[in-house]
Amino acid sequence: MNPEDLPLRPLLVVDGANVVGSVPDGWWRDRRGAAERLRDRLAATGGPSDGPFPGPYEIVLVVEGGARGVASVPGVRVEEASGSGDDLIAELARGANGRPCLVVTADRELRGRVEREGARCAGPRSVLRPSP
Repeated sequence: MNPEDLPLRPLLVVDGANVVGSVPDGWWRDRRGAAERLRDRLAATGGPSDGPFPGPYEIVLVVEGGARGVASVPGVRVEEASGSGDDLIAELARGANGRPCLVVTADRELRGRVEREGARCAGPRSVLRPSP
């Protein structure tokens, strides 16, 4: 796919705090390190293999709080929420402007917000499954 085709790719927005927090692996001791591991997993897998839209995805990982300072890498753009991560995720879904958008979160309130913007939702396991 050519770089000019990027707007045609489905948008995958990952709620970093929610996904990291779904696995009790000690993430609370190093929130930034946990977000970096998630970012690297997303870069390696390209997102969910069984999502509602065919990949490849444009992947955006939203981080907040102690996870700020995580750099983007090829394949994953990291966006830092200056306030609420949920507000930024809803804004990204709204900005998809009809392009297919999948938001990964288990947060029920956030799911409702982004679904009203036309996005589809998947739970954290969709991006945490072991690679095939």
